[in-house]
This record gives sequence, structure tokens and C-alpha cells, in this order.
Amino acid sequence: MRRREFIAGIGGTAAWSRAAAAQQQPLPVVGFVTARSAAASERAVAAFRKGLREIGYVQDRNVTVEYHWLDGQFDRLPALMADLVRRRVAVIASPNNTLITTTAKAKTATIPIVFSVGIDPVKTGLVASFARPGGNATGIHYFALELTAKRLELLRALAPKATRVAILVNPANRPSADETLRSVGRSAHAIGLQTTVLNASTSGEIDAAFARLAHDRGADVDANDVLFVSADGLFQSRSLQLVDLTARDKIPAASPDRAAVASGGLMSYGTDITDMYRQVGVYTGNILKGTKPADLPVQQSAKFEFVINRKTAKALGLEIPVMLMVSAELID
Repeated sequence: MRRREFIAGIGGTAAWSRAAAAQQQPLPVVGFVTARSAAASERAVAAFRKGLREIGYVQDRNVTVEYHWLDGQFDRLPALMADLVRRRVAVIASPNNTLITTTAKAKTATIPIVFSVGIDPVKTGLVASFARPGGNATGIHYFALELTAKRLELLRALAPKATRVAILVNPANRPSADETLRSVGRSAHAIGLQTTVLNASTSGEIDAAFARLAHDRGADVDANDVLFVSADGLFQSRSLQLVDLTARDKIPAASPDRAAVASGGLMSYGTDITDMYRQVGVYTGNILKGTKPADLPVQQSAKFEFVINRKTAKALGLEIPVMLMVSAELID
């Protein structure tokens, strides 16, 4: 009996030693870098963690996720990315921003990068092809620019008297700003809308942009403006500010995702952002398990959302057409 107890004790001690050694192993670190603020990212982070859990990874149990919130301050990006590369994190996750992803790609050719970008990743040189990415980066293409024309059409259908569209872009996020201006410009011309550009890289510059727009509207009594908000982390983090300004100035506005509409904005049309962040989490988990980015095809988003705030439409004196009521999710 004592011999059996002694052997069992040895086995238990060995098991405990292995468990203790495993616990002492440092957890892999994921550097999660977003242009948004922490406050604007709660749903996105929850979706990212859900994707990780689907592959078996849980924060602080078997993976450490470091969250870095740029809050629209892209001047911080080079130093931040250099630090992540210097420390050789296991994966860099760069959801919802092309500039963050291209900066990461320029800093490292070995650390895996999981992205979600609105600009074609082949054209920007992030991957060799959708089916065979090659290199150290892969992720999700969510058609931000391809959906531009549709979002502008829907805004025009909600505000049929519009004659001009003001395009709000962040010049600090140059790839997104340039592509948005080109895409919206073409789409506006096709449906007979004039364009004006509003540049803003800070909260103060957003206020200044609206002041300029109000001045221009006062000088041009025939102008009937709508606002197209580009898909940018700064504007997503400042959705309440934008909602207040558009309500104050009575400007119908279209945003890229539903968060602004839930806060009181007029409408949004774009990729299901929550599902996109979940997909980034899934790919990050797969890479942590040993799959190479080169072997994970770039996915294309297949879920889209069209949301209208009825209360805001009423406050702006807009009647929602029946065709839009059928196709949109209506919220108050």
C-alpha cells in the first residue's frame, strides 16, 4: 500500500512539475493595433476575442493581447510598430486600417500580420494574390471603397434634394483619404452631385471643417448639402461629435458602420464590422496554432449592413422611401 502511495506521489509530483513549468512559459503576445479609441472599440474587441475563442485562445489564459489605441493619431504609428517588431510579438493584428497594415508590413517581413483592409490588398502590395498571399500577411478585404457608390446612392435617395456632397476625410490617413476622394468623386459625378472636401485630423479640425461648411452653405443659397463620412478610425472614435454637429447644422450624413447611427446619425451602409473583427480573431488564432499566413487565403467580407435612424430622419424633415424601408434596418 505504501509502495503504491509512494509511486502515486512521484507521479503526482511529476505532473505538478510539468504543469508548473507550463505555467511559467511566457504566453504568446498579440499586438492589436487600431486607429480607433478604446471607447469606440468595445464591440469590435469583443468580436475579436470571440474569434480567438473559436480557435481555443482566451485572453490571459493562453495568449496575451496588447491593445494599442491610436485614437486617430497616426503620427504615433511608426514608433509603436517599431517597438512591436523589436519585441518580436507573435502576431500583429491590424484590423480596419490599411495604413497601419502597410506600416507593419514595411517594418517586418517575418512577424505574421493579420489585417482587415478596405483597399484591395493585392493592389497595395500586401499580398501576392487572394488565394496565395505569400509573405507574412493575410486577412480580410471588406470592400470599403467598392461600397462607396452604393452608400452615396442610398444617401441621395434619403435626401433627394441634395446638390452637393461634402466628403470628410483624414489627411493623416493618406491611403484611405486618397482612395475615398477618388471613389466618391466618381460616384458623385455619376449621379449629378457637386463635391467639396473637408479635411480633419483632430477633434478641433472636425469643428473647423463644419464651420467652413456652414460658411460655404451660407454663401451659396442654392446649395443643398449632404455629408459623406469616410471610413477612418478618427471619425469612428468621434461619432458623437459628428452626430451633434450634423444635427446642429441639419446635414444628412452617411457613415460606414452602424455605431454612428445607433448614436443618432442618419444612416450607414457597409461591411458588418463585428463579423469582420471576429474573422480577424479567427485568423490570429490559426496563426498562433502554427498555420503560416502564406497558407491562409485572404477572405472577402460577405455580410453587409444598411441602417437608418427613423428619429433622425424625421428631425431632418426627410421621408424614408418605401424601397429603403424594405431593405434597411430601421432603428430609433
